[in-house]
Amino acid sequence: MTFKVEVGPPQIAIHHAQTVLITETNGEVGWPSDKGLYFLDTRLVSAWAIYANGEEWDLLNGGAVTSHKARIHLTNRSFPTEDGAIPARSLGLQISRQLGGGMHEDLDIINHGRKHIRFNLEIGIRSDFADVFEVKQNRIVRRGRITTDWSNEHQRLSTTYRNQDFVRGVHIGPRRQEQSTAYANGRLSFEVQIDPGATWHCCLLYELVDGNRHFRAPHDCVHHHDVDGDWQRTVLKIRTGNEEFYRCYRQAIEDMSALRLPLAGTDHMVFVPAAGLPWFMAPFGRDSLVVSLQNILIYPEFARGALDVLGRWQAKERDDFRDAEPGKIMHELRYGELAHFKLIPHTPYYGTADATPLYLITLHAAWRATGDRTLLEQHLDTAEGCLSWIDDWGDRDGDGFQEYQTRSPVGYENMAWKDSGDSMVYPDGSLVKGPKALCELQGYVYDAWLRMAEIYDEFGRSDRAATLRTKASTLFRKFNDTFWDEEFGFYVYMLDGEKRKVRTVASNPGHLLWSGIVPPDRAARVVARLMQPDMNSGWGIRTLSAEHPAFNPYSYQNGSVWPHDNSLIALGFKRYGYEREVGVVARDISRAAGHFLLNQLPELYSGVQRGDADFPVQYLGANVPQAWAAGSVFALLQAILGITLDAPRGCIFIDPVLPSWLPDITLYDLRLGRRTFDIRFWREDDVTRFEVLRGPANMVEQRPFNPVAAPAKS
Repeated sequence: MTFKVEVGPPQIAIHHAQTVLITETNGEVGWPSDKGLYFLDTRLVSAWAIYANGEEWDLLNGGAVTSHKARIHLTNRSFPTEDGAIPARSLGLQISRQLGGGMHEDLDIINHGRKHIRFNLEIGIRSDFADVFEVKQNRIVRRGRITTDWSNEHQRLSTTYRNQDFVRGVHIGPRRQEQSTAYANGRLSFEVQIDPGATWHCCLLYELVDGNRHFRAPHDCVHHHDVDGDWQRTVLKIRTGNEEFYRCYRQAIEDMSALRLPLAGTDHMVFVPAAGLPWFMAPFGRDSLVVSLQNILIYPEFARGALDVLGRWQAKERDDFRDAEPGKIMHELRYGELAHFKLIPHTPYYGTADATPLYLITLHAAWRATGDRTLLEQHLDTAEGCLSWIDDWGDRDGDGFQEYQTRSPVGYENMAWKDSGDSMVYPDGSLVKGPKALCELQGYVYDAWLRMAEIYDEFGRSDRAATLRTKASTLFRKFNDTFWDEEFGFYVYMLDGEKRKVRTVASNPGHLLWSGIVPPDRAARVVARLMQPDMNSGWGIRTLSAEHPAFNPYSYQNGSVWPHDNSLIALGFKRYGYEREVGVVARDISRAAGHFLLNQLPELYSGVQRGDADFPVQYLGANVPQAWAAGSVFALLQAILGITLDAPRGCIFIDPVLPSWLPDITLYDLRLGRRTFDIRFWREDDVTRFEVLRGPANMVEQRPFNPVAAPAKS
C-alpha cells in the first residue's frame, strides 16, 4: 500500500469565494493561532470553543466533506450536573458547517444514555479582526475599536470592528432553538434537555459584514456531500486504466472547483481561479493566468474570468509605491484593513514582471479554444496597453530585454514566479543584484508577440502583425546570442544589473522551450541538462541544481520541486518533440501525487532525491489545494497527447505519444468552441492510436505539437 504524505499540520479548512474557515481537527479555533474564520482578508472569528457544563469534548473524527462543508464528531467526558454525573461517551455531538455568503453551523447532540439529562452547552467566541497579512506574520496590531452587543430580543450576538471608514463585523444568532439563548462572560449558553435516545438540535447563523454589505448564511441545515453538477458536467473528463493518474486527475478537478472565485456581474459559471488555500484566496495576476492556460482544455471559462478581472485592474498611471506603470497587469489584490488604508501596496500591487506578457498569451489561447472573436474585441485595448508596457516599461534600459526592479520601499525584490527574496543567486550562492533580466521573461515576450501577431491577422491588420513578427525575430536572435553560453552549455539564468551573465543552473530555461524561443539544434542540450540527476530528483525537476552552493531541498525555491514548473517544462519538451522526457516528468509528478493524501498535489514539495526517500517529502507551509499545482495535471495531459485547440479554423490538432505507464486514456467532453468531442487514445505495438468517438472526425487532425507558429529560425 502506498504511504500517504499529509501536507501541513492537522486541521480542517473549508472555503467559499473569499471566505475561509480554518479550525483544529476538533472544530475549535485555538488562541493564539493562525486559524479562524476569514472574510475579505480579515479574521472575524479568532477563537471558538465548545463546552458541556464547562468541560471540553473529545474528538472522534472530523474533516471537510466538500470544499465548503465540514463535519466533526465529538463525544463527552464525564461531567457533573444537578441531576448527577453524565457518564463519559454517553453523548454524541456533531458539528456541521457550511460556507456560502456567511456560515451555517449545525449543532446536534444525541443522548445514548438511559436517563433524561440537563446541562449547559456553551460556546466561547472571540474576534480580533486581524488582517490576514498580520496573522501570517504573527504580528497583529490593533488600530480600531471592537464592540460587542447581545440582543436578547433578537437573539443575536453582534461584534463589530471600526477603524475610521473601515468596518467589518459578524452577527451570530441561533435558529430552530426552542428555548432562549443567553450570552454572558464571552459565551453563548444553551440549556440542553434530552430524553434517552433523543436528539437536541440548534442552528447558528453567522452573518458577515463589510461596511454596509451583509452576507447572510445559508438558510438550510448542512446536508451530506453534494456535487456541483454544472461544473462536473462542463469540465473535461477522462477514463484510463492507470488508477493513480485517474485519481490525481479527479482530485485536480475537485481542487479547481474549490478554488473558483465567482466573477461579479456574470453568469454563475464564470470564475477567476484563486491561487491557493489558505492564504491566497484572492485575485492574482501571474497565478490566475498560468492556471487559465493549464485549464484551457478543461475549462476555458477560467481564462475569460482572468482576462476580465485583470483587464479591469490594468494600471493606467505610474505609482511607485505599488510598482504600477501604464499598461501593466497586476500581481495581487487584497481587501483587508492594511490594503484599505494603503499600509501595504496590494490595492492592487503590480510587482510582477511576467503577468503582462502572460495576459497576451492567455488571450490568444482563450480565443483559440473558444473561437470567440468578441473575446478579442473586448480585450484588444487591454492587450495593446500590455504591448506598450513591454516596450516602454518592461525594457527599463532600452537594450531589447525585459528587466525588473522594485521602486517601492515595500516592494518585492523578485517579480517572476520565483519570487522569494533568496531565489536569484550567482554561482557562488550570493544574491544577484538588479535590475534583473530573467531568461524566461524574454521567452514570454517572444511568445506573446507571435500570438498577438496572429490576433492582428484576425483583424486584418497585417502591418501590425508584421511588425510584431519582426520584433519577435529580432528578439529571438539577440536573446540566443546573449543568453546562450557555449562554455556553460546552457542558457544563463539571467543578466544582472551590470549585464553580466549569471551562470546558475536552474529550471527556468525549461520555460524557454515552452515559449519556443530556443533554436531546435539547442533544444536537445537544454532537455538533457534538465534531466541530469542534479536537476531531476525523480519526483520532478528541481528549481535549482543540487550541485549549487545555495541548494537546499527543503527551501522554497532553491532546490524544491514545483509541479506547475514541471508542467510548463513538459509542454516545452513536447513542443520540441521530446516525448520520452515528457513521459518521464509526467510519471514522476503522477507518482508523487499518488503518495500525497487524496492524491492531491501541494504547491511544492522538497527536492530530496527519489531513492534516498521512498516517498516525496513535504515542504512545510505549502498551500494545498493550490491552483497551479492542480492545473499541472492538466498541462501534463496536454503534453502527453499534444493537443492544440484551434476553434477559429475548426480543428483539434493532436500529437499523442502515450508512455508505457499510461497505455490508454479516453477524453470526454473536450470542447472546441461550441462543439464537444470524445476521443479515445491507446498504445498498440508502442504506437499511439486514436479514435474519435463523438464529434466530427474530420475536425481532429494529427500534426506536431505547437500552440502557435513553428519556432523561428536562427
